[in-house]
Amino acid sequence: MRSLKELLERSSRGHSKLCPRQVLGVRMAMAAVAALGLEVPRSDKRLLVIAETDGCFVDGVEAVTGCTVGHRTLRIEDYGKVAATFVDTSSGAAVRVAPRSGVRHRALSYAPGEAGHYQGQLAGYQVMPEEELLALQRVQLAVSVEAIRGRANVRTLCDSCQEEIINDRQVTRDGRTLCRACASTPYYVPAAGEIPLL
Repeated sequence: MRSLKELLERSSRGHSKLCPRQVLGVRMAMAAVAALGLEVPRSDKRLLVIAETDGCFVDGVEAVTGCTVGHRTLRIEDYGKVAATFVDTSSGAAVRVAPRSGVRHRALSYAPGEAGHYQGQLAGYQVMPEEELLALQRVQLAVSVEAIRGRANVRTLCDSCQEEIINDRQVTRDGRTLCRACASTPYYVPAAGEIPLL
């Protein structure tokens, strides 16, 4: 595994600067893969990460693990938490990692020369002992890895909206095949008319 400094540089490449949440993502991923005994970054699908928020934190996780949404090795379950579960898909072992309660304030004591909370957290998160910064917990997934990932190359049409559904994400209700949006409350509401393409 690369050094913390190299991983932070890698994480910050897509940003104008390094932020505290990127540091947390890098440190959390490093701790999780060590607990699982996995080499990173991965180019296979042995490691699955389920992040509980999006944003800069996830960039830190990606920098360490090599997991991405595009490779279907990174999922977002947006609970609004800077936390993630790391799953060894071969053994089924899973570790959930989150910052310890109160870590934002404790980080400041590790960076006494920094001005302000942001800079104090940025510097403090990099040097805090792992056991003081992070809480690791062995967990079991509530559903199988296969159910989380879905099945590639499975396609069907929604009987309601007629849009294609991929990865075995359809829902069967009263004998009808539906997409999840038509089967429940979607995150969007259709407005009148289609937008003409130029």
